[in-house]
Amino acid sequence: MNPDAKQILTEWLVLAAQGGSETAFRDLHDLWRSDLRRLALVQVERPEAADEVLADVWVAIARGLSRIDDPACFPRWAFRIVERRCADWIRRRGLERERQTLAQREAASLAPVQPEEPSEGTLRLRSLINALPAAQRELLHLFYELDRSVSEIAEILAVPPGTVKSRLFSARETLRQQLERNSHE
Repeated sequence: MNPDAKQILTEWLVLAAQGGSETAFRDLHDLWRSDLRRLALVQVERPEAADEVLADVWVAIARGLSRIDDPACFPRWAFRIVERRCADWIRRRGLERERQTLAQREAASLAPVQPEEPSEGTLRLRSLINALPAAQRELLHLFYELDRSVSEIAEILAVPPGTVKSRLFSARETLRQQLERNSHE
C-alpha cells in the first residue's frame, strides 16, 4: 500500500473508530498489526513475548484512541505505546529473573547439605552412642546435636543443672572408655 494512502486510510479509520465504529477499529488493527508487531519483536526478541506485548498495546490503543486530537499522529502515538510496553515487559522480566535467582540462592542455602561419607571412627562412635542407655543418648542428643545449653537441658529434663553436668560427664567417660577398649582390640 502506498504510504500516503495508508496514512489517509489510517486517519479516516481513527476518526471512524473515535465515532464508535467497531469495524473501523478492527480495520485499524488489521492495517497496523504487522508494523507494530515487528517493532515489538525487535524490542523483546521473542515472538510469544511480542504477542503478549501487542495484546497490552491494543488494549491501550482502544482505551486512548478517543484522546487523539490529530488522527495523523496515530502511527507515532501507537509506536510510542509499543516502545513503552516493550520497556515495561523487559523490566518485568528482569525483575522476575532477579527474583528467581534470589529464590534459587535462598533454596540452595536452605537445602540440606549432603553429608560426607562418615569416617570409620565416626561410625564406631555412633555405634557406641546407640549402645548407651536411652537417658544418656537423649542427653548427648540434646547437648551435641540440638546444641542446647546445660540450663536448657536441666529445664527440659526437670533436673538441676549440676545433675545435667554430672550425667554428661558420665556419658562422655563411658564413651571414652569404650573407645579406648576398642582401639586396643
